[in-house]
Amino acid sequence: MKMASPLESSSCETAVQVTAASKKYPNGTQALLPVTLSIKQGEFVSLLGPSGCGKSTLLKMIAGLTAPTNGSIDLWPRQTRNLNHENTTQPEINKSAPRLSFVFQSPTLMPWATVRANTRLPLDLAGVSKDEGNSRVDKVLQSVGLFDFADYLPRALSGGMQMRVSIARGLVTEPSILLMDEPFGALDEITRHKLDADLLMLWQKKNLTIIFVTHSIHEAVYLSSKVIMMAARPGRITEEIVIDQPYPRNPEFMVTSEFARYAGLLQRSLLNASQTN
Repeated sequence: MKMASPLESSSCETAVQVTAASKKYPNGTQALLPVTLSIKQGEFVSLLGPSGCGKSTLLKMIAGLTAPTNGSIDLWPRQTRNLNHENTTQPEINKSAPRLSFVFQSPTLMPWATVRANTRLPLDLAGVSKDEGNSRVDKVLQSVGLFDFADYLPRALSGGMQMRVSIARGLVTEPSILLMDEPFGALDEITRHKLDADLLMLWQKKNLTIIFVTHSIHEAVYLSSKVIMMAARPGRITEEIVIDQPYPRNPEFMVTSEFARYAGLLQRSLLNASQTN
């Protein structure tokens, strides 16, 4: 039976609106030309392109880790407008506002802390009580298959398991948007495919909006509802490609003619982006 993707079951409201956002560093480097991009709630969007095309820069701008030089980036713009203009006497709306989490390329775990403590860190920083925090940590560790490793230190875990901890830490705040900066790039192919499949399950189960940076065409086809192709020098969007295939996508999808067709389409788009000056 076909399962609905988060996009199909959501209201399809805009989660991220990027409007003519550019980035120029103080040394004069134009990292990103003006980019305009709309991402709907429940989409799984991959950013694909050659090195230096601004994928990570765009992701960090969406996360608020770096500010655009010009233009604007709005998260949940409709809710922001409601908060600013329609509900100014109801500050409690902030308590239920959708949240955003960022998963980096490397797990960035505290080596002296257990899996449980690493996962609970965002809750500790937010002042969540110990009992509530432990309950949420237990649930998220169950969801990523690490409950039995809660008391392990990172050095006792494989690279794939460490990345699961990083994902768990991103999910423990119950975000609506999950930003992922090529999280599986350093892993072997078998582990990478397993985590890709697990990520799709979490995306569907938790009704997430995911923006995912990758260099892998096959990964982008397998995961994405939409792929944003970017070109370098300076970074910019060259094409948006919808992967119009149903979910769930199992490994058998990767040997179908439709998968090969989309992979070929992205390969040609990537080649054009790499040759564009």
